[in-house]
Amino acid sequence: MNVRRSAAVLATVGVLAAASPALAASPSPSPSTALPSGLYGDADPKFDGVWRQSLALLAQRTASVTPAAKAVDWLTGQQCADGAFAAFRADPGRACDAKVVVDTNSTSAAVQALTATGGHDSAVGKAVTWLKSVQNKDGGWGYTPGGASDANSTGVVIGALAAAGERPAAVVKNGRTPYDALLALALPCSGDDGGAFAYQPDKKGKLAANADATAAAVVGLLGAGLTAKAATAGDAPSGAPGTDCAGTHKPTPERAAADGAAYLARAVAKDGHLTSALAGAPEQPDYGNTADAVVALAAQGGADRAAKPLAWLEKDAAAWAKQNGPAAYAQLIFAAHATGTDPRDFGGTDLVRALGATGPAPQAARQAGPGDASDASDQKDDNGGSGTGLWWIIGTGLVAGVGIGFLLSGRRKRQL
Repeated sequence: MNVRRSAAVLATVGVLAAASPALAASPSPSPSTALPSGLYGDADPKFDGVWRQSLALLAQRTASVTPAAKAVDWLTGQQCADGAFAAFRADPGRACDAKVVVDTNSTSAAVQALTATGGHDSAVGKAVTWLKSVQNKDGGWGYTPGGASDANSTGVVIGALAAAGERPAAVVKNGRTPYDALLALALPCSGDDGGAFAYQPDKKGKLAANADATAAAVVGLLGAGLTAKAATAGDAPSGAPGTDCAGTHKPTPERAAADGAAYLARAVAKDGHLTSALAGAPEQPDYGNTADAVVALAAQGGADRAAKPLAWLEKDAAAWAKQNGPAAYAQLIFAAHATGTDPRDFGGTDLVRALGATGPAPQAARQAGPGDASDASDQKDDNGGSGTGLWWIIGTGLVAGVGIGFLLSGRRKRQL
C-alpha cells in the first residue's frame, strides 16, 4: 500500500508544479540538515521520515533480516508522549506540542514496524491507544486527527490494529467499525468502475474510483496489513477471484474486498500495471500503486491473481526503486512477500540488499565481518528516502485535490 506510502503540503505543489519530470527524484536535504545516522534514505525526511523508516524495518523483518539497533532506536525516539508519531521530528528531545503535526499513517506504519521488530510493547500500546482516541464517528480515520475518513488511512490503521493483536471489528466509535467506514466508500457494481473504492467523497458526496484507495481498502477489509500474505483456497468469497463485481446491496467486508479486487484485476488486465499522470502530462506507469495492487490481489484471491502485475514489476521496477529509495524497495519486498516471490532475486535484483544499502547495515550483515561484500550496505547509496518520488507526490496533490494546507500521506494515490 503506499504507498501507501511520504507526505507534502500543497504549498510545495505551488512552488514545484512547473518542474521538469527530470527532477522527479525526492528532494535532498539542505546542506544545513544533518541526517540521523540511524535513518534510512538520503532525502529530506521532513515529510516521510517515520513512514519510510517504518517500511524499511518492516520489509527487513519480512525478509528475516534483523535491522540495525540504531535504526529501530531512531524510530522509537520519534514517538510523542501521547503515543502518536509525526512524519518527522528534527529534535526528538523536545516534547511534542500543538505545532507538531502528528498523523495516523506514520503512527500506524510505526506500530506495524515496532511490532515486527519485537520488544516494544509499551510504545505499540501507547500508539494504538492514540489511534483509538482519534477514530472518527463513521468508524474510520483521516490522515490527521479530526480529518475526514479516507480509505488509505483507514486501511493502514486496520493493519496496525491487527498487527498489535486487536480485533479491528471491535474498535467501535458511535456504533460504527472501521469496516463500516470502508464500505461507505465503495462504488456500486453498476458502471465501469464497479467494485472500486474512493479515497474520499468529493464536496458533493460523489465517489470516484481510486486505484490505490481500492488496494488499501481491499487489504483493510481483509483485516490485513502492509505485509499481507496470499490467500489460500477457501479464503475468498464464492465466485472470486474474477473481474466481475458481484456485490449485494449490503455487502460483507469479504464480499466488498472481492469486488475491489475485481476492479483492480480489470485495471491491470491490459498492460499489467496501473497508470498516473500530472495535469497536462501523459499517463505514466505507476510503480508504487502497482505494487500495492499486487499485495491486494494476492491477499484477496491468491498469488496467481497477481501474476501479471508482479511480472511487470519484476521487469521494470528496479530502476524506480533505486531512484526513490527505502520505501520503494519496501513496497516491492511486500509485493514479493505477498506472492511468495524471492525478494533477493526480484527480476535479477536483490531487493533486501539494495534496501539495506540505503541505511545502517542490518545486524546480520554486520556479523559477516570486515571485508565481506555485505559491508557495502554500511554506506548509504544515492537513493532518495521516499518510496514515491516528489514528482509523484506533487501529482497526488494535483489529482486528489485535497484541501490547502492539508498534509498528503504517501499512501494517498491518484485516480486511474
